[in-house]
Amino acid sequence: MEVFIKSGSPEKQRTACVVVGVFEPRRLSPAARDIDRATDGYLTKLLRRGDLEGRQGQFLMLHNLPNILPDRVLLVGMGKERDLDDKRYRETVEALVKHLDGTGSMEAVVYFPELHVKGREIEWKVRAATESGALALYRFDQYKSKAEKPRRPLRRLTFCVPRRSDLRDGQVAVDRGLAYANGVMEARDLANQPPNVATPAYLAERAGELAKEWNLGLTVLDEKQMEEEGMGAFLAVGKGSANPPRLMAMEYQGGVKGDKPYVLVGKGISFDSGGISIKPAAAMDEMKYDMCGAAGVFGIMRTIAELQLPINVVGVAAAAENLPDGQAYRPGDILTSMSGQTIEVINTDAEGRLVLADTLTWIQRYDPRVVIDMATLTGACLVALGKNAAGLMGNNDRLVRELMDAGDETGERGWQLPLWDDYQEQLKSNFADMKNVGGREAGTITAGCFLSKFTEDYEWAHVDIAGVAWKSGDDKSATGHPVRMISQYLVERAAG
Repeated sequence: MEVFIKSGSPEKQRTACVVVGVFEPRRLSPAARDIDRATDGYLTKLLRRGDLEGRQGQFLMLHNLPNILPDRVLLVGMGKERDLDDKRYRETVEALVKHLDGTGSMEAVVYFPELHVKGREIEWKVRAATESGALALYRFDQYKSKAEKPRRPLRRLTFCVPRRSDLRDGQVAVDRGLAYANGVMEARDLANQPPNVATPAYLAERAGELAKEWNLGLTVLDEKQMEEEGMGAFLAVGKGSANPPRLMAMEYQGGVKGDKPYVLVGKGISFDSGGISIKPAAAMDEMKYDMCGAAGVFGIMRTIAELQLPINVVGVAAAAENLPDGQAYRPGDILTSMSGQTIEVINTDAEGRLVLADTLTWIQRYDPRVVIDMATLTGACLVALGKNAAGLMGNNDRLVRELMDAGDETGERGWQLPLWDDYQEQLKSNFADMKNVGGREAGTITAGCFLSKFTEDYEWAHVDIAGVAWKSGDDKSATGHPVRMISQYLVERAAG
């Protein structure tokens, strides 16, 4: 779908469909009032008859209205005007685009950016609408023998801004919104792949394709090279699988050569059975989503390359498959990490922190400005925060706050959890420098504490996306979280 920006009166648009809002109870938006005046009160009469109340989720398509150029006018219920916040605005745009796609409207001019959204300016409203509209059409059906496709799909969406002076900012917002959406879809496509396809080697191949497409540098470590680096914790996780682990680093240089890069690290467990500490069978198919952190890194790298941000960024994906066989690592094993610190394995289902530990040591060679890791790390995060926010921790409160602000801006919210030294006590081991789990209490926090032992030499933040990385049930699919959050953080850093 193509997205454009323009300004102008709704009644003068030569288009198949103009889209305007109606607030509850039966209150016309500014663009709807313009059409009402041009049609001698047609909309007012219609609303008086009770055809539309303006409740969120209502649609009414009107054909051949008098005295105006558009072929059709679509009235969209927006709910109460005072309740139009970020979430409702995004939801309404998403519902609108799905409705247009299903009704054969191949193009439309939408007057939502004129609406008042609490605390939001034109740029945000255009960007959010662009993202939501593009993502509303996302489908992952490449493995269906007969995929359902609309007969006349929506191909062109134009957002109208109130003034010509808004066009420049509006175009920037469209470009950014499309780049964010493309990054999210990249992450979703990778995470939705079946685990018999999306092995660590497959991720390395995709990294090569992305590097070629967007002119990125690329370093890939195989099993032998990881052994030479001393990555004993990382390698242990993949020992039970016939698909050997891979570490891949994609290097984007948009800033001055020699400037310290922002380094992103993603957990890429392509399938997590739990290993010897095997998981219950129910919903184990969803453990293909244990590589959503790595998928997020791929998506972010695509977004920043598309936006040509003037900064340096390295995106690192740590990929392994956690399966049980005669070679698999066991509870009770003691592993030596790349940092030299030793780890007593208590639970082989706490494998993500092991691959991240060695990766967070390995990336020190880049002399990073900051490091952000993202991982479906703990089920405890879902218990603590539900499906509405990622867990944020780090050794630098400013960095964590900036990520929280970026999450608020993009709708991919995060919430800070404490990383106090008190919690480190739970990781003490009788036989090694630390255990890989700290027990049931504060599971998300002790996982962050574990990672903190490998990040003392740089500013670091950890994003636990276990509760937000995918949806279950009838809508089962990866979400692409936190591509937009971290892309927004990088956009803001690039802007100075």
